[in-house]
Amino acid sequence: MDLVEEQLRNSKTIAVVGLSDNPDRDSHRVSKYMQSQGYRIIPVNPMIEETLGEKSYPDLKSVPEPIDMVDVFRRSELVDPVVDEAIEVGVKYIWMQDGVINHEAAARAEAAGIPVVMDD
Repeated sequence: MDLVEEQLRNSKTIAVVGLSDNPDRDSHRVSKYMQSQGYRIIPVNPMIEETLGEKSYPDLKSVPEPIDMVDVFRRSELVDPVVDEAIEVGVKYIWMQDGVINHEAAARAEAAGIPVVMDD
């Protein structure tokens, strides 16, 4: 089983950092699809109150339940604090979406025992 399949199979609760309430944005379309496949989606975006029927949180530390995976829809240069928070709250996996590349942040996560999918 490859890492993508492992992450999807072993995750039920996915915090989506940068989830937009705009249905035309990739973060919204991907999250809506994941919801339709049975995943619990938790929006993490300080700019919105809610989306996809779920309350949005300003950051990962504010999410009041365990998170299996963090799905990152942020520019590569903005990933560092997201990964640091993901390590702090003890997520199982991190997935950086297509075009999101931050090797240093990925290395920190992997050193903390968190597998990372990046730009895939």
